[in-house]
Amino acid sequence: MTTVNDGTGIGAELTNEEIFAAHEGGKLAVGVSAPLETARDLSIAYTPGVAQVSRAIASDPALADRYTWTQRLVAVVSDGTAVLGLGNIGPRASLPVMEGKSALFKSFAGLDSIPLVLDTTDVDEIVETLVRLRPSFGAVNLEDIAAPRCFELERRLIEALDCPVMHDDQHGTAVVVLAALRNAAKVVSRELGSLKVVISGAGAAGVACAKILHTAGVGEIVVLDSRGVIHAGRDDLTPIKQELAGFTNPRGITGGPAEVMRGADVVIGVSVGQIPEEWVASMAPGAIVFALSNPDPEIHPDVARRHAAVVATGRSDFPNQINNVLAFPGIFRGALDAGARRITDGMKVAAAEAIAAVAADDLSADHIVPSPLDPRVAPEVSAAVAKAARADGVAGA
Repeated sequence: MTTVNDGTGIGAELTNEEIFAAHEGGKLAVGVSAPLETARDLSIAYTPGVAQVSRAIASDPALADRYTWTQRLVAVVSDGTAVLGLGNIGPRASLPVMEGKSALFKSFAGLDSIPLVLDTTDVDEIVETLVRLRPSFGAVNLEDIAAPRCFELERRLIEALDCPVMHDDQHGTAVVVLAALRNAAKVVSRELGSLKVVISGAGAAGVACAKILHTAGVGEIVVLDSRGVIHAGRDDLTPIKQELAGFTNPRGITGGPAEVMRGADVVIGVSVGQIPEEWVASMAPGAIVFALSNPDPEIHPDVARRHAAVVATGRSDFPNQINNVLAFPGIFRGALDAGARRITDGMKVAAAEAIAAVAADDLSADHIVPSPLDPRVAPEVSAAVAKAARADGVAGA
């Protein structure tokens, strides 16, 4: 039995029978956009008429964007190594999640997408596979790929492909965190530049959150991994963590979470570690707590609220759900609308600002981000992202 929020704020019980019945046969099907009711229809959609279109594309490959679904098709790609809170469960077991992702693309942004789960964890093989498949899609959403390989894979695909590529577990989370933090700061009458932020977790989401908050001008960011505070003096840092040490922790703080959370304004939990109540109690007045681990937050929101002014989680049954679906449909829609060759930092920040703006008219401690079901979100995000793509010089002609 699972309890979820049904969008009205009322918890609803879901039975296993109901869940499995909804997934039987998968959640996706191919739809037909051209009529196929007469012999003439068949001659136009298939042979002999289709040959005319194929000849035209052979002469001018750019015509594929107009006369096929490629330009509006997102490949949702996973190797099944970091699926939700389930971990490395393999590509086949990850497929229901990827189907769900594709369903969200269609429902929220009107984009077609196709799940591709790959039976390899080799970065070279994944890159080669997607390079060879490039004529079949217009963008790549990487999903549920474990760190640290996810960083190298995303970087290499951005270099190898002439289309938008984004690892949603990194950047979708980071975009919504920035949106939520913008509005949480307003609730407690603070500016981003004055905040001391602690990020607990240096995996995919933690690294991306640190980067986007730095880009957005957050005053001080300190990142924790399983061995404590990341700082330049440590000799056990991976290349990614060395990069983090270069732009975070400007005061060179050392120690563990208890020390660094004392007096902090914000803590963002993106790890499986627990945050004891006394650590939150030691934070600065008007503290902000984002406990985003799923299904079990780092600290129960009811406990965090005893000491924090604003609390958010990744769950739907508490206020302020930090949900990637607020970001990725609109980001990819905006990138494809603009004919963008890649997704820039400016496009991600623009997406965060758009999400924050949707919630701004009804802002409160329990409403810092809009509902994932708010129909305004994806259109506002896509428009902002397309505008930013043009401003950043990555849009098509």
